[in-house]
Amino acid sequence: MVLKVVLLSILLCGIISLVDSACSAGRTKRELRGAWIATVNNKDWPRSMSETTQANKLHLIYLLNILRDANFNAVFFQVRSAGEAMYASSIEPWSQYLTGTQGMAPSPAWDPLQFLIDEAHARNMEVHAWFNPFKATSGTISTAGMSANHIAKVIPAHVHPFGRNLWMDPGSDEVQDWVVNVTLDVVRRYDIDGVHMDGYFYPISIGDRITLFYGGFDDSATYNAYQSDGGTMSRADWRRDNVNKFVERLSTKIHETKDWVKFGVSPFGIWRSGYPSGITGISSVEDFSTDSRLWLQKGWVDYLAPQLYWTIDGPQNFSNLLDWWSDSAQNPTHKHIYASVADYRIVDNNWSPDEMVHQIQEVQMRTNRQVWDEIYFNAHQLQSKQKISRGH
Repeated sequence: MVLKVVLLSILLCGIISLVDSACSAGRTKRELRGAWIATVNNKDWPRSMSETTQANKLHLIYLLNILRDANFNAVFFQVRSAGEAMYASSIEPWSQYLTGTQGMAPSPAWDPLQFLIDEAHARNMEVHAWFNPFKATSGTISTAGMSANHIAKVIPAHVHPFGRNLWMDPGSDEVQDWVVNVTLDVVRRYDIDGVHMDGYFYPISIGDRITLFYGGFDDSATYNAYQSDGGTMSRADWRRDNVNKFVERLSTKIHETKDWVKFGVSPFGIWRSGYPSGITGISSVEDFSTDSRLWLQKGWVDYLAPQLYWTIDGPQNFSNLLDWWSDSAQNPTHKHIYASVADYRIVDNNWSPDEMVHQIQEVQMRTNRQVWDEIYFNAHQLQSKQKISRGH
């Protein structure tokens, strides 16, 4: 559903006087104004699994033109949503969301990622390849019809059902090697500007955390092997350590391969309930096994884009969380912070369009804290016949 509201005339430099001073040449040179293009379940692109190659190309161009005209300068293109590729890969199968059948190449042949890179760069827009690291399926636990080179078929012992999805086990060395190799293959072969990891590494069980850590996701084989080798960490700490090692390794390998390619993650917006004071809710550390603050403190990421999908005045206060993430205690190495914002909530949750204007104001006033603009979820919400502008 497209936005039918006037979020779509956010003209920050000139109309919103509060942020006029932020719109300097120095700021805009460093500012990233991005949008996610989600491919899973045909959310943003392709529009369906039966579109022709020509129609898919035209729709990508349409999305890029909308974003360019709205003064966006970066796209985060989902190249791997569930162990399948939205590009020509010799490791993983073609995505079912492109052709309708996993492993079936598009005909006539083309490479969506290469096409997007060419078209985006021609519009002076960065391309960040967006990966879901450990999700193996979306909406099914069945492997029927799955391509023979899907990870769930290649190393089934380390792919497990959880809820309605299959998940790869981050505690498996084989799985981590696989995901690192898949990512580096893209880094080597494509002229991307960044690698972007979705912030969900282990599956979440909203509600009973004991179930999540000790019974929900069945990684007992790898955890028992860890204990047999003398490991003493609790399962929760061990899981977080698995993700930490993965993030550090991937960061190192990306920069060894191409030191100019940026590496970033968009974690859940609350690191831990009570941080900052007054913020409560599910958390990155406890519920997703991801110590995202540590990655920022260690400098393993070039940027962090916490998912701040809440209002300014609500119990999960957007501004307070933004200040916490950008504080030097969390960000001593002065990495860029991008606020991940939820434009979709204007339609889905009946937010006022003014909420987005106010959030952008809050971001624009924090450049001295290394806050360098926003990434919008998601691209199809920005489609409108009305004028869309992201300022400058």
